[in-house]
This record gives sequence, structure tokens and C-alpha cells, in this order.
Amino acid sequence: MTWVEGAAGSLFDVDNLPYAVFSRSGEGARVGVRIGDQVLDLAPVAAAPGGDLEGGPDLAAAWGQPLLDPFLRLGRPTWAAARAWITSILTDAAHRRHVEPHLVPVDQVRLHPAFTVGDYVDFYASLDHATNVGRMFRPDAEPLLPNWRHLPVGYHGRAGTVVPSGTAVIRPCGQRKAPSDAGPTFGPSTRLDIEAELGFVVGTGTTLGDRVGTGGFADHVFGVVGLNDWSARDIQAWEYVPLGPFLGKSFATSISHWVTPLEALAAAWTELPGQDPEPLDYLAVEGPAGLDIEVEVRLNEHVVARPPYSSMYWSPHQMLAHLTVNGASLRTGDLWGSGTISGPEKDQRGSLLELSWGGTEPFPVGSEERTFLEDGDEVVLRYTAPGALGGRIALGEVAGRVLPAR
Repeated sequence: MTWVEGAAGSLFDVDNLPYAVFSRSGEGARVGVRIGDQVLDLAPVAAAPGGDLEGGPDLAAAWGQPLLDPFLRLGRPTWAAARAWITSILTDAAHRRHVEPHLVPVDQVRLHPAFTVGDYVDFYASLDHATNVGRMFRPDAEPLLPNWRHLPVGYHGRAGTVVPSGTAVIRPCGQRKAPSDAGPTFGPSTRLDIEAELGFVVGTGTTLGDRVGTGGFADHVFGVVGLNDWSARDIQAWEYVPLGPFLGKSFATSISHWVTPLEALAAAWTELPGQDPEPLDYLAVEGPAGLDIEVEVRLNEHVVARPPYSSMYWSPHQMLAHLTVNGASLRTGDLWGSGTISGPEKDQRGSLLELSWGGTEPFPVGSEERTFLEDGDEVVLRYTAPGALGGRIALGEVAGRVLPAR
């Protein structure tokens, strides 16, 4: 049990320990880890004499940087050793006298982008979401296109517009064309949407031409972030044929400040819901490859959906294997999104497109109704998962408010 007051049994107990980059007034940004309602400033503790941390000076140097990048590059054995050491100093009261002075209340710190986003890829891995979209857009045809059950469908996004939680989202402008219009028009999107997703952060890279099999997932992926893939549905609908998403997606993707390491999700792995037909050999997975993560979608402080990640058809192991099967290289900080998380029930749909069934069925938001987002709306995504200590842990929250078009 941790000696940090108020942390035991909380969503941020020692079975969680997410990382972030933080600063206090007048000080530089550096890496910290959350325990309860405190942030542990890691670098000075690691650098202290007698810290009993193998590679302490190297880790202290990495944690003293304003990004997680140097720490991510150190690789899985170092990540595991660092986590074991952090757990030890937060549970063994013998360390309290030396560690406690480096705990900072979380409400007294400023959070910064945690890592440099390299490449960004977004997948389309929910069977329920893909089926719903297919039924809306192709009502007289099969909802799923022929390739969907054979490979994790995805597209390359824009890394430069991945922004940290709390960043305002400016309503995008672009071309739109309704089916009844003679030609396209230009202006602000009138069908602005969100997609509740989970993001996966690459720690160690690969050489161009190499592949990462499903069994190599944990060797390359450091952890996860909450992710909101903002989407302008009217712009997307007009532009996506024949090459897929472009301006309707590239204006903003929000991610959490906190990065939850894979080790914190040890108790959250679960079986996939089933894949038919059986995937090709390079996509085969052994053991539990799904994640039991609950998502809460809040619009203007009202819960409008609770998508379950456990319903996702394609696993993150398979997404990574498919992403690299052609020899595409990985870099530290590469990020991929799971695609919209949606379950089979109406209140489990992770996008407003689905909740409003393409804008035809307004849904309640407190005393109001919505189809798509209006200026001033705030969306908050929250995530929890089973923790190794028997309770639940919280993953990084993602928030964003819509501002008018410029």
C-alpha cells in the first residue's frame, strides 16, 4: 500500500502511475508521474545519492527533459525497471522522507504536451461503428465493405494538428455539398462531430523495411492516451471519395496530457469479441488481445454515451502488425488511434453521427437536444479500466471546447 496520503484505493493508486510533463511557476518543464492527487517530480529523486535505481543518472537526465521522448527511447526493460522503482519508493515508508518533498499537488502544476507526435494513423476498428456508418451511408447495400473483416482499415492523418487536452477547437471551413445541391459551397462545417477513441503511443522505433508482428506489440508501444478525433462530417462526406478522409479530419485531434503505461493495463486485457473469418497469419494473436476500458462521453457536463472498448473488433496488436507489414518504419512518438469506440447499444455510440443517426434523430443533452456540435459546446472524454489492485484506474481525460470559425 502506498504511503502517499489519499492515494490508496483511488483512481491513481500505485497500480496506475501515468506519466506527464509538468511545470510550476518559474520552473522548467520536466517529467512527472501521478500518485493520488500529487505529481512526483522524478528527476531529482532519481538523481539523489543512494536512490537504488539502476541507471539512475540516465533516467534522471531523461526525466529532467521537457518531453517524454528521451525516456520513451530507452525501451521496455528500462520502462519496466523504472516503474518497479517508482512503485517501491511510493510504497516503502523508508523512502518517504526523501521522496515526499518532491510531491506537488496536481492542481498546482501546469501540464504540457507529453511527447513529440511523429506520424499519426487513425484506424476504423469497431464493428458496431463501421456497421452503423455503413447503414447510414449505404442503406441499400451491405454495411461493411468487403475488406473490413480481413484487415484493420485506417488512414494516415496530420501529426501537426494533434493537440493536448484543453486546447480549443476552431470550427473548420471547407467545401460541402448536400445530395440535393447542384454544386459545392464553401463555409464553416455545420456537422461538427467527435469520435471517442483510444490512442497508442510508440516508444521504440524500427528500421525501414522491418515488420512488427502481433507478438512485438509490448516491445514497441509505451502506453495509451485518451483521444478525440474531431470530424467535420459535411466536409468529409464530399471529399472522401475516392481517397478517404482529408480536411474533414485534419484540423484537430485532441489527446490527453497523461500517458498511461501498458503495465498499468495488465488487469484490463480481455478476449476479443470474435473474428470471422479468421485473420491471415500475420494478424493472428495469442491470448487476450482486447481491452476492458470504459469510456464516458460528456457534452456540456452531461453524459451522452458510454462506449465500451471491449467491443472493438480489431486489437491494437493487429493494428500495429498491419501498420508495419509493408515495412513502414516506426519512430518514437508515433501515435495511432483506434477509431471510434462504439458498442451495440444506442447509448454506447462513440460519435454524434451515430447518436443522432446522421442528424435525423436529435438526442437529449440535459434540457436541450443536439445532432452535431454548436459553438461553445465542450466535450470531455473520460476513461477507466480494471486495476491490478482490484479497483479501477483512470486513464487520461480529453477535453475540448468548440470556438466559432474564423
